[in-house]
Amino acid sequence: MVADFPTSVLFCCDHNAVRSPMAEGLMKRMYGQRAYVQSAGVHNDMEIDGFSIAVCKELGIELSRHRSRSFDEMQQWGDDLGQFDLIVALSPASQRLALDLTRFYHLNVEYWPIIDPTGLGESREAKLSAYRQARDQIRDRMLARFGAPTV
Repeated sequence: MVADFPTSVLFCCDHNAVRSPMAEGLMKRMYGQRAYVQSAGVHNDMEIDGFSIAVCKELGIELSRHRSRSFDEMQQWGDDLGQFDLIVALSPASQRLALDLTRFYHLNVEYWPIIDPTGLGESREAKLSAYRQARDQIRDRMLARFGAPTV
């Protein structure tokens, strides 16, 4: 069953370099401007992952200009977590932090257990396969949660 469509969504993971940028890009591609969409990480110690860029490019999603940011940076830049209707955590660490940071806000935090593809696969093709699996898990969860794409 598809839940109500939020007006603003924040996707989060550990470093905002693999899963959450893929989710942000997929959401924007599938649902256009129907919702305000951003992503963040528990840490900001990595740039966008090249394999994430490659597997999203296969679907026409451009991630190469993405700049990773953390929850701390969001707050420093004046982004209020309370502005989001929904936070989707894609890792256990990001779920814990999102729940802690939003304990006084009236918003939903959902956990989507998406695999971390960064340590999987020996060859380039095996690594790409792992990243595609993570991308497709995110897409499938979006379809189940938000319904058919609107763009």
